[in-house]
Order: sequence, then structure tokens, then C-alpha cells
Amino acid sequence: MFSKDIRYVVPRFQRSYVWNQEDQWEPLWDDVRNTAERYLEFLDELGGDIADHGAKAAEQVERHFMGAVVLQQRPNAVAELETRDVIDGQQRLTTMQLLADAAQQVTEEDGFVQESKRLRRIVINRDVEGDDEFKLWPTQLDRDAFRAAMRNGDEDLAFVGSAVAQAHAFFRLQIREWIAAADSPNERTRLVHGLETTLFSLLQLVVIDLSTTDDATVIFETLNARGTPLRESDLIKNYVLQGATAAGQSADALHDEQWARLEDDWWREDVRQGRLYRPRLDTFLGHWLVMRTASEVQAQNLFDRFRKYVQDGEQEVAGVVADVVNVGTSYRMLESPAADKDLERFLYRWKVIDAGVATPVLLWLYSQPGITPETRVRAWTAIESFLVRRMVCRLTTKDYNRVFIDLVGRLKDDPTLENDAIVAYLASQEADARQWPDDRQLQTAFTELPLYRLLTLGRLRMVLEAIEESLRTPYTESTEVPKKLTIEHILPRAWTTHWAPPAGDDAQEATSQRSRLLHSIGNLTLITGKLNTSQSNGPWEKKRVTLDQHSILHLNKQLLTEYGGQDWDEASIRARGIDLAQRASRIWPSASAMSAKG
Repeated sequence: MFSKDIRYVVPRFQRSYVWNQEDQWEPLWDDVRNTAERYLEFLDELGGDIADHGAKAAEQVERHFMGAVVLQQRPNAVAELETRDVIDGQQRLTTMQLLADAAQQVTEEDGFVQESKRLRRIVINRDVEGDDEFKLWPTQLDRDAFRAAMRNGDEDLAFVGSAVAQAHAFFRLQIREWIAAADSPNERTRLVHGLETTLFSLLQLVVIDLSTTDDATVIFETLNARGTPLRESDLIKNYVLQGATAAGQSADALHDEQWARLEDDWWREDVRQGRLYRPRLDTFLGHWLVMRTASEVQAQNLFDRFRKYVQDGEQEVAGVVADVVNVGTSYRMLESPAADKDLERFLYRWKVIDAGVATPVLLWLYSQPGITPETRVRAWTAIESFLVRRMVCRLTTKDYNRVFIDLVGRLKDDPTLENDAIVAYLASQEADARQWPDDRQLQTAFTELPLYRLLTLGRLRMVLEAIEESLRTPYTESTEVPKKLTIEHILPRAWTTHWAPPAGDDAQEATSQRSRLLHSIGNLTLITGKLNTSQSNGPWEKKRVTLDQHSILHLNKQLLTEYGGQDWDEASIRARGIDLAQRASRIWPSASAMSAKG
């Protein structure tokens, strides 16, 4: 493949270079080294003379099979370099070029002049200027790093984070250490010869060479590269760029002006979705498809659903890509809101609740033109209230996926929310799995449920933080609540040390009632970790003095104002639970309250 002057070009629809040391580079180097050493063992058995027995030894040693590649011929003028597109197998071809170039650089630097010149023939085209000198030309994102790695010289520190640069450095180090470990100059020369022979003759590929008339798109979609499986977004990228070409549009322009905005490290990063981790771009494309189709989209069927959406729609593929990129801007903003404290607060609470199924609705809110800022706030307030109230009341989440898919469908009839579609839809749900709890249910949860045990600490802390924030005013020194405060039981869990037994004729029943109320939210507050430790299981008389001296939270100031002058008992816990429930009902309005405002 590389012995003649030729150009293998990785098309723009291919993903960037993703192979890594643990999964691919180390196993490949081990295979290359072992193949070279087996060849040298055969050579020794035949007498050790390279000129007389090298070819015979190479015939006897078992080749190392590298897998398959799919190429497609490009039409070329007579005077032009023969060129082929790499339809599949670009990861292994890129790695092979980086390995061969690393070997060429090491042999040149170590004074193996002839071997270095011969190795140069398999990475560089002769009598060609510029980037055409490279026999392989990678995809757009890797070109600068590839160029820097392949041109021997000082390492470019700008590309140290690139997988291309890291692969080249890895192979260079392994080759140098392997050769340097030899105990004599003759042995080093022998190892260099074994490596050169392996790279030239002992690695095998199956090559599928397509003609210019073969449908590369179909073949690309049905093949997975050895090593790292194709992502659904890779197939979608291939589909849209090939679709642009078929429509007589410039695939390069579509890529550079649109799709390239979805290809930086942020989009490639793996993020959690449910119990699995997927590239952020794949996760986003799933949410985008749900938003546009108002139907469930399985992760493994992402490409098929995308293709069907394009084929069934009236937009050209370029219009679909423009929409994806536009909505992608909103998705990125939801991950990192800038200078919008209200939105930042909502997103913090939404992520603590872990209701990613609502993402398509949020994407609609921020990408659909004509929705006013005030309408967005009202919409997300309804979503947050629905989620928080159900969370506190311990209602099931099993139907959330269907709830928000159905809600997306309703938005098509009220695109700018003039008819308050989100509030109206959520308020209309009557089934237990979809109900928006009212104030009575919220108060019951605050006074009767052991929320400390039923909610994660993060979710319980979020509720208390929201109440604290609601108690602050524009005149308060800071409207922001400190993060990472700890949850304190006012009546401690180990109350028997300093607290009197609960009052009541039936001691057993009174103790049981105290145990139920102990973990209710009326008995909980927020303090710093250090203050929590100092309070420990102390009596109420000590706790209220300590809180008064050290806590600046309004949640604790209100606690002392309302209850500091009396005993802290079951009646106090229940009364404070009612107070907090009333405060929470204003933070997260009920369906009837929001409908009345509408």
C-alpha cells in the first residue's frame, strides 16, 4: 500500500483519530516487536547473514494480520498522484503511518542512514511539495497535529493533547527503548533490520478497493472499524455529508460552516445517560430527535431514526444540519449558562433531580423563536414544580419519559406558548403516575414523611437551599446560598443522651412517633460541616445558642425567632414542617396556583 507514491485521503465525514495506548497502541507494538523478533530467530537458524538468508527468513515467519480497509478510487489526471479515499480503516492506517514515521525518525537520529532512507519511502511521497508529500492525509481535526508529528523536528507543544501526537510519541519511545536495550552495536543494527523488514513485508491487510462508481455510503454504514466501534453520530455525519454531495451541494462547505461546530472535545466527551455513558453529541442528537419527532428514540437506533426523519421530511439535508447546529447551541447553553442566575438556579435543581427526560422540552424553550423570556421562566417554573413536588411526595418517576414526549407533541400546536401549553398539559394530568401534587399533599410529605431517609442528601439539601434562598431579600448581603452545607438534625438522631423522653401516657407510642418525626424536614436545617461536628448530639439549649452565634442563614434565624424560646419537641417539629411546606408551596406553585395566574 505504501511502497509507491500514492495519496490516501480520509474524507471529512470520518471521525477524528480515537485509538489509544491501552486498547490499540500497546497491543500493536507488542505484535510488531514479536514479529520482528520471530523473523530474526528464523534468520539466525539460517545462518544469520541478511544478504543470503533475509528473504528466506521473511518467507518462513508468520505475518501479522492487521485487519481490513476499504478504499475508493478517485478520478485522476495522468500527471496527478494516484489518490484513494479511505472509506473504512482510517484508524489503523493512521496508526501504521505514525508507527512507520516514528521508526524512521528514531533510525535517522540514531545514525542508521540507509534504513532511515528506506523507511522514509513508506511515509513520504518523492518529488512532491506541501502536504501532498504525506501518503496518508487524515481528517480535518487531526491535520495540524499529524503534520507536526510526521515532519521530524522539535515537538510542537500545541498538540501534546492530541491522540495523533501521543501515538507518535509512544511509538518513538518504544522503538528507541527496544533498540537501546541491545548490548552491542551489531545487535542494535540487527534489531533495526528486523523492524524495517516487519514494517515493509510482514504486516498484512485485506484491502477492498472500490471503483469510482461504487456506493461508498452504503458500505461505510455497514462496517465497524476494528478497535473502536463507530458511534451513531459518525454514521449521521457520513449520511448528511454524502447527502449534500448527492444534492449537488458542497460537502466541504456544509462540514466547515455547520457540522464542524459539533466536533470539538466538549461534544466528544462521554457523559452519563441513565446507567450508561455515551458521547455528548450522541446524547444531544437523541434529545433533538425526540424534540422534532415527539416519539421515543432508542440510543442504538439513533442513525436509523435520523435518516427516516430526513427522508420523511420536506427539508433538504443542509436545512436539517442547520437546525441541529442551532439547537446544539441551546443544548450547550443549558450545560453552561452565562450570566443568567435564574436559569443557572433552575438548571442546578433540574440536574440534582436528574430528570434528563425533560431535555427535549427545554431545548424547545430555548431554540424555538418567538418565546419571550418571561414565558420561558413560567414554563420552567411549572416543570420544576411538577418534578420537585412529585419527588418530595415520593411519587413514581416510571412514566416521566412518556410524559415529556407527549408534552413535546403538544408544543407543536402552541409553538410560542401563547396558550400556556406546558402549564396546561402538566396541570391536566390525573393519573397517579403523572399527577402534579397539590399543597395538601406537599404539607403531608413535609410533616409525615422521613425525607432524610427517603431522599438523597443532594436532593434534600437542594430543597432546604431553595427555602433559604426564598427567605433572602434584595437587601441581604448575598442572595446566593453557600454550597456544600451539611444537613443537621435539630433533635439529634442519638437524642437519648441529652434530650428528655417524649411526652405521652404511652411511652412506646410516643417514642415511635418521635422516631417518625426525627427524619422529617421540620427537624432539619443547614449548617457548615464544622458547626455540625461541634453541635453533635447536644441539647436544644446549647444548639440554639451556637446557631445564634455562628449561623448567618435565614433558615436558622427564622428557626430561632419562631421556636428559640420554647422546648423543641414533636409539636415544634410538626409546626415547623407546616411552615416550611407553606414556604415551599410559594417556591414551587401548585397546578391550580399556576393556572390561576395564567
